[in-house]
Amino acid sequence: MPGRCRQNPAIPDRATAMTRAWTLRFPRTGLLATLLALPLALANAADPDSPKPRTTQEVLDASQPADWRRLDPANTLYLDLAAGRVVIELAPAFAPEHVANIRTLAKDGFWDGTSIYRSHDNFVVQFGDADADDPAKAKSTGHAKTKLPAEFERSARGLPFHALPDRDGWAPEAGFAEGFPAARESATGQAWMAHCYGALGAGRNLEADSSIGAELYVVTGQSPRQLDRNITVVGRVVQGMELLSAIPRGPAPMGFYADPALRTPIVAVRLASEVPADERARIEVLRTDTPTFDALVESRRNRRDDFYKRPAGHIDLCNIAIPVREIAGDAR
Repeated sequence: MPGRCRQNPAIPDRATAMTRAWTLRFPRTGLLATLLALPLALANAADPDSPKPRTTQEVLDASQPADWRRLDPANTLYLDLAAGRVVIELAPAFAPEHVANIRTLAKDGFWDGTSIYRSHDNFVVQFGDADADDPAKAKSTGHAKTKLPAEFERSARGLPFHALPDRDGWAPEAGFAEGFPAARESATGQAWMAHCYGALGAGRNLEADSSIGAELYVVTGQSPRQLDRNITVVGRVVQGMELLSAIPRGPAPMGFYADPALRTPIVAVRLASEVPADERARIEVLRTDTPTFDALVESRRNRRDDFYKRPAGHIDLCNIAIPVREIAGDAR
C-alpha cells in the first residue's frame, strides 16, 4: 500500500536472521556444549594465571573411592583362554531374558571346550559351538531356554541415564546407563545399548527372536552402530580386550575359519559367582554417573595437553573408554 513500509517476508529482520544462523550452525546439544565450555574458554584466555585444565590422568589421580564400583559376581562372566582371561560385565537391565539364559549356559559349562570360530577384520570375534547349525553335531544347550524374545531396546522410563553434552550421529541422545554406553529416544520412550568397541552381542539369524545367547560376539573393530536396535546387546568386555583383538583374522568375506585348527579354543566360561573368591579378578571400574566421570569426559573431548594444538570440543560415545583398575589391598 502506498505510503506504508512493508517488510519483505523473504528477508527476516536482523535479530531473526542471527537466531536462525546460530540455530543452523549449532544444533541444540551442540549449542549446550558450546555455551557450557564458553565461559571456561573466555576465562582462560583472559587470565593466563588461571588453573590449567586437568588431564585424564590427573582426573583419575584425584578420584575418590566412591567414584569406583566393583562388578557384581552374578553379572560377571569370565572367558578363559590359554592366553589369559577376558572379564565381561553382563547387562540384565537391558537384556534380562538373555542374561538369565547366559547364566544358565555358563553354569552348565556350555562353552567349555568350544572355540572362537570367527574373527572378522574391523568387526567382531564370535564364539560358541561352531557346529550349532548341524543338528547331528550341535552341542546340547542343557537347561537353557531355546526361545527368547528379541531384546533390542527397552523402556527408558526408570533407567538412570547420564547424557553426554555432544550430539550423536546415531541417536537423539547418547550417554551411559548402568555403566554401559547407551542411547535413548524421547519420541518413542526407548533406550538401548550401543555397539561400541568391546560390546557383547547375541548372534541371531534373520528372525529378530532367533537368538538365545549361546552364540556370542564381541566388537573388535570400529563401532558398528548400524547394528544398534537390530541385535540384542547383553554386556561389554571390561578387561582383556587385547586377547580378543589380537586373534588372527579369518578369511574374507565373513571371517569364519575354514580350518578348525585355526580356531581359538575356549578353556571355560564361568560366572564369577561360581568361581572361588581368591580366583576372581580383583578389579573395579569407574562409575559413569559422577562429577569425576564428567571431568574425565571433558578431559577427552577437549584435550589441552602440550601435544594438542586445537581442542576438538566434541567426543563420540564410543570413544570414551571406561577406566578399570586393580583393587588395592586385601579387601574384596
